[in-house]
Amino acid sequence: MKNIYLTNATIVLEKSVIQDGFVHIKGEKIESVGKMADCPPINNKEEVFDCTDKQYVIPGMIDIHVHGAGGYDFMDSEQETIDGIALALAKEGTTSYLATTMTNPLSRISSTLKNLASYKRNSSRAGIAEMVGIHLEGPFINKEQKGAQPEDAILPPNCKLFEEWQELSGDAIKIVTFAPELDANFELLKKLRLAGVIPSMGHTNATYNETVQAIGQGITHATHLFNGMKGLHHRDPGVVGGALLHDEVYVEVIPDGIHFHADLLKLVVRMKGLERILVITDGMRAKGMPDGIYDLGGQNVTVRDGKCLLTSTGSLAGSIVTMNKARLNLRTWLSLTILEQIQVTSINQAKRLGLFDRKGSIQAGKDADIVILGINGEVELTICRGVIAFQCKDAFK
Repeated sequence: MKNIYLTNATIVLEKSVIQDGFVHIKGEKIESVGKMADCPPINNKEEVFDCTDKQYVIPGMIDIHVHGAGGYDFMDSEQETIDGIALALAKEGTTSYLATTMTNPLSRISSTLKNLASYKRNSSRAGIAEMVGIHLEGPFINKEQKGAQPEDAILPPNCKLFEEWQELSGDAIKIVTFAPELDANFELLKKLRLAGVIPSMGHTNATYNETVQAIGQGITHATHLFNGMKGLHHRDPGVVGGALLHDEVYVEVIPDGIHFHADLLKLVVRMKGLERILVITDGMRAKGMPDGIYDLGGQNVTVRDGKCLLTSTGSLAGSIVTMNKARLNLRTWLSLTILEQIQVTSINQAKRLGLFDRKGSIQAGKDADIVILGINGEVELTICRGVIAFQCKDAFK
């Protein structure tokens, strides 16, 4: 098995930072981590990256809500599409992700889930970001809060349909975004909980009382907080109020400076603490691409100056923010330490998905999903399961 050594590095662990440290990677796993004084002898056959002039070595980031990147979308239902997205995500320091679908005709959703299941089973490989599951966003949503989801394909919550899709996916669906106020007797919510799938309220017009009832039945997640949901009002705190006021609810946030005012994150942190915050990108195919017109679920999206807007209505339609840019924004807006930054971009996601035994932090025995940051915080090298997925030109001479 190939050995890789990262030396003379500032390594960000789960709860501490090692100065002048090393990481030894053997095969797909982290073999050991420690101070340089304890580094094993390195022969000239090993691959070595000297991190003397680098800022940090951090765990790979995990995006639990992303539709596409690099010109590709998961709904394209082609195997090469998934590889293209996975390679694009690695460039931004993302080493694991949930492939996120959207509201579309039933046949297209079914085809996409079948294709994703086949890819996960047969084609997933080291050296690109790993698909660790699927986030089913829609079609069980509220038309009043559809955002960029095609209205003519929206359906009421349907347990039988979910069961069919979960079977097609090979039990890969990990999160389902739906409107709980439309879920009669919370049947879908109960089904999701029994299946071990995270039920998430999103694209929902629920009142505060309806939200509280859903939380009481087991809703534990809010999809892209503030967006696609009834907002905070002094006579009806809405979905936003319900999510913020109930400690058991995790909240996704898109820190791009477009989806909500940056100062609102201060409120979110005060209400939720960092433990319940999950940074996402909600990235669409235009991420990493030039400005222009792009397709999202059969609709044209105009991408200009960092904004993604439905050409027909002007509604926000995903984002092109990268996970690393989102991390840097949090550093600026909230003065988060590097330990706090990796908590909301890696650790929380791995724990939420039940993957913390192998992902989310730099620790011996875990997957070698590691990112090296340059002096200004830019991604210079990404390792996905022990194989280099991205290396910035001239970063290591």
